[in-house]
Amino acid sequence: MSKILIIEDEPDIQELLAVYLRDAGYAVVTAGDGVEALEKFRKERFDLVLLDLMLPKMDGFDVCERIRRESHLPILMLTALEGEQDQLRGFRMEIDDYVTKPFSMPILLQKIRAILRRTAGGTEDRRCLRYRDLTLDLDGMEAVLAGRLLDLTTREFALLRTLVASPGRVFTREMLLAQLWGYDFFGDERVVDSHIKNLRHKLGTDYIETVRGVGYRAAKENR
Repeated sequence: MSKILIIEDEPDIQELLAVYLRDAGYAVVTAGDGVEALEKFRKERFDLVLLDLMLPKMDGFDVCERIRRESHLPILMLTALEGEQDQLRGFRMEIDDYVTKPFSMPILLQKIRAILRRTAGGTEDRRCLRYRDLTLDLDGMEAVLAGRLLDLTTREFALLRTLVASPGRVFTREMLLAQLWGYDFFGDERVVDSHIKNLRHKLGTDYIETVRGVGYRAAKENR
């Protein structure tokens, strides 16, 4: 079942869209402003975004730009603006299609189906791991933090992936050496500390906690 993120600030329109798309067989998640939308985008996997242009806190263009920094997720933009410049701006930001309000629900549904057919089996089938403002593309071996692509070595990426995949779990140095360096590694355990130090520097955010005398962990997200 395809999952759609509806970003619409008008409650009546949001509810209408959600009910209609659920009846059409889609899973639906809603957001009422740009900030909430980005939070949900980073926490869950979606197949398409239905994005209203006029939003509180952060407008649809800003939301679109931030999503595009991290993903090629299909975007269908909704707007009450009919100006050509606004539509061209949206296409320059790589939206997939445009619908002007008021719109026909059956036509909207057909546009959604057409976009999903075009993107089936595309880049959004890539496996991603999200933690707070961090997105890890597990297939592309790329890490993006708040829209910024991190320059990580293969070992640093693997170390970060191991920690954020299990928030709150403490990994000893021995565990990390066994998983990431291999059981036949006979070097100094402090190589783990060195990699953690470099990783923290590149993140610029202390997502990795030291558990004194034991090892390291990624903090639970609700802390």
